[in-house]
Amino acid sequence: MQSYEERLTAPRSWWVIAALIGVACALMLLPLGTLPMLGGLIGGGALSAVAVSSYGSVRIRVVGGALVAGDAKILVSALGAAHALDPAEAMAWRTHKADARAFMVLRSYVPTAVRVEIVDPEDPTPYAYVSTREPERLVAALSAARD
Repeated sequence: MQSYEERLTAPRSWWVIAALIGVACALMLLPLGTLPMLGGLIGGGALSAVAVSSYGSVRIRVVGGALVAGDAKILVSALGAAHALDPAEAMAWRTHKADARAFMVLRSYVPTAVRVEIVDPEDPTPYAYVSTREPERLVAALSAARD
């Protein structure tokens, strides 16, 4: 069985912005003295880094007969056909073609994705949209897990 694991991490520019937020906090506290300024630099930088890390880092795995994407675990038996989406198709499926009932692990900084049909008759979710940097590999891993 072909396994798959990927961690989508935030782009470098987000980390630069987190550092700049720390600098901005330091500058706001500069009139109060050196110690508050350093506290603002460390505190503001740390809080913004935690925010970037928590939102910007999500794991996608095919393990134990299930697709694990973020907090969701979907059994492969409930999944239908998987389609690799190029950047243009991925943009269409997360905008004008999107269904409000769909499950989405959407990261705008990842241009490609996989759309997997959900065939469980008791689940109203029509498909799962999963951002991934390696869509063909994820489709192959889902196909191997299904077989």
